[in-house]
Amino acid sequence: MDIPTTLDALKDKAKVDRELRDKLLATRDSKTPVSDFCKISTEAGLPMYEMDLIGYGEESYAAMRRSTNGGGENSPLLQYEDDLYTLFLEEIAML
Repeated sequence: MDIPTTLDALKDKAKVDRELRDKLLATRDSKTPVSDFCKISTEAGLPMYEMDLIGYGEESYAAMRRSTNGGGENSPLLQYEDDLYTLFLEEIAML
């Protein structure tokens, strides 16, 4: 399963399982938040690895930068768009 599909499935599980949602949100206070996040996801039956999550975020961000204004140095800075972990947590915090 690819990262976007895994994150969507994890979000669906977190919608109905408050304990899972709370565990995922609690990773924000961890010393190793992304590792703990991926561990919880894997324990929930949705295997995810840190480098896959980080790599996908960076690839997506690079594609957005290339598509914006030709991807040159004048492209606008897109803050946190490469951080799928933070974006995901913000999304499930509103559930």
